[in-house]
Amino acid sequence: MCGIAGIVYKDKKLHDVGSSMTDMLDALQHRGPDSAGFAIYGGTGLNEGEYILKIQVKEQKKLLGSVQDAINFVTPIIDDKILPTVGDSYIYQCKIKLDEFAQLKPLISSVDEIEEVIVLNGSHSFEMVKDVGSVLEIADRYNVRDIKGTHGIGHTRFSTESNVDRYHAHPFQTYIIPDVSVVHNGQITNYWHVRDPLERKGHVFETFNDTECVVHYIADKLNTGYSLEEALQQSVEDLDGPFSYIIGTPNGIGIAKDKLGLRPGVMAENDELFAIASEEVSLSKVIDTHNVEQIYPGEVRVYEI
Repeated sequence: MCGIAGIVYKDKKLHDVGSSMTDMLDALQHRGPDSAGFAIYGGTGLNEGEYILKIQVKEQKKLLGSVQDAINFVTPIIDDKILPTVGDSYIYQCKIKLDEFAQLKPLISSVDEIEEVIVLNGSHSFEMVKDVGSVLEIADRYNVRDIKGTHGIGHTRFSTESNVDRYHAHPFQTYIIPDVSVVHNGQITNYWHVRDPLERKGHVFETFNDTECVVHYIADKLNTGYSLEEALQQSVEDLDGPFSYIIGTPNGIGIAKDKLGLRPGVMAENDELFAIASEEVSLSKVIDTHNVEQIYPGEVRVYEI
C-alpha cells in the first residue's frame, strides 16, 4: 500500500516541518509498517557549495578511517558526527564543500566502493532521514520534530519488492541535478523500458527499486529543460502501472497520479500551506479538511515557492 505525504508553507519562512510531517506520516502508519522517511527542505543553513553526506558504516572502526580518507582525498571534511541509530551499523554524517555540484557523484561513488559502506544521501538544501521501523520510532531516533523547513515530503513503506532496510526506504534521490527526491506509492510495470534509455544516457542506478527509476526519470526531464509540471505530465504518459508519487525540489513539491487512478491522492490548502497525502486522515493533522480535493486519474499538481 504505502503512504505518502507532502507539505509546503507558502510564506517561505522556516516552520516545524519535521513535526508536521511526523504527524502526517504517523496518521498513515497503517499503510506501511516496514520503514519510513522524510526529506525536509529549506532549513539546512548550509553555505553555497556545502553538502551534508550521511553514510551507513558497518560497526568496524577501521572502516570509518577509510571513509574519511576517501572524502578527504577530494575535499577536507569541515565537520562530522556519528548519529545514534539501531542495528549492526551506524550513520556517519559529515559536512563538506565542493567547487561544483558535478563533483558530488564521483565522490559518493568512491565512498560507495568501500566494502560494507553505503552513502544514504548527499544534499545541500534538504535533510533526509529514513530508516526501518515505525514513523514515531524514527522521528524520536533522529529528532525529526526539531527539524525546521519550508516544505517537505515523506513516506511509510509497505514493501512489495526489494529489500527492507535503511537504504531502500524512501525518499530516493538522484545526483543528476541537485536535491531532487521522491516518495512513491505503487508499481512501475514498464520499469526496464524506462530505465534502459536512462542508463544509456549515463544514469547510474544503485538498486532495482522502481522508485529510484522515477526519480531518475524526473531528474532527466528537469535537466533537459522541462518545468516540474511538464516533467510530471510527461511521466503520466510514459510510466505504466498503478502509481502516485510526490517529488520534492528546492522550490516546492509536485504529485502525479496514474491514468487509471489506481493509487489514492488528496490535497487541501489555505492561506498558509498546501498539503498532499494518500488519505484525508493525514491532511487533518495539519489543515482543516472541509475542502479536500481528490487528485484525479492522470492529474498532476505542483506547488512551488
